[in-house]
Amino acid sequence: MVQGAMLSQAVYAAAELRVAEALRDGPLPAERLAERVGAHPETLHRLMRLLASNGVFAERGNGDFALSAMGAALLEDAPVSMRGIAVLMGHPVHWEDWSHFVDAVRTGEPSLPKLRGMTAFEFLEAEPEYGEVFMKGMGAMSATESEPVLAAYDFSRFGTVVDFCAGRGELLAGILRKSPGVRGILSDPRAGANGAADYLAEQGVADRCRVVAADLFGPVPGGGDAYVLKHIVHDWPEEQALEILRNVRAAMRPGGRLLLMEMVVPDKPNAAHPSKLVDLWLMLLVGGKERTGAQYGKLLARAGFRLERIVQTPGAISVVEASPR
Repeated sequence: MVQGAMLSQAVYAAAELRVAEALRDGPLPAERLAERVGAHPETLHRLMRLLASNGVFAERGNGDFALSAMGAALLEDAPVSMRGIAVLMGHPVHWEDWSHFVDAVRTGEPSLPKLRGMTAFEFLEAEPEYGEVFMKGMGAMSATESEPVLAAYDFSRFGTVVDFCAGRGELLAGILRKSPGVRGILSDPRAGANGAADYLAEQGVADRCRVVAADLFGPVPGGGDAYVLKHIVHDWPEEQALEILRNVRAAMRPGGRLLLMEMVVPDKPNAAHPSKLVDLWLMLLVGGKERTGAQYGKLLARAGFRLERIVQTPGAISVVEASPR
């Protein structure tokens, strides 16, 4: 566990060098692979030897290296590419953030604002190069969650689904493709500049989806039967999370549903779950948190909702379903 950070750096190096792309057409010896990616042959061989022993690539008896099923996920155009999150996890800025993690534990406050002199969201805007790396990494993680959500939850009973702060709308597009009778409203502060309309058109659902710009803490578009908030509430301390939820409550029709897509921390002691690690990341960056089911029940009650159920998906994410009280 202590040495896991070094393995992360090894995967990061392979992602940065685009080793997977170089092996796309077939196995290569380290010398030729080094020529293609612009690396030192011996040191690249040593990197590949480690990654092959962890299943990321495959080392053959003749000394060639080949793509494995795992390594193929480092391709930029893989069906669910992990390259973005690999580059983020090894990025020097990310490592600098985590070098101050103990300060967050000591103080109970996020350490990034103290380190950067601004909030995490302001920092991503002020440093657009790193901001792009961060957003691509988050997008890679998010892409692994859409299919599990669509497999576990039936959206076809809703007339109109509002995806609030939806980015380009990958999840909403999936909902509309799977449920042809549903209409959508994509709401995002960057709508118009983030390519959402083009993406929805590419997915063949633009004729059933309206794109609107709406501020995270401003009025929420009305007219929805279900409001989807995917990884929004966990980003914020309690009072800001309540403000967002109350704004959604004000826009919601009677009988509507609030659907929070979040990792729910298991109540069982010692249970391993990705939420517990992401929770520390939120603590470090923004002062947000992952919550247990009971904590979601209390938060939702304060915002004017009643927790109806928590639907576990085949992945780490759950659907927290609530109704207006």
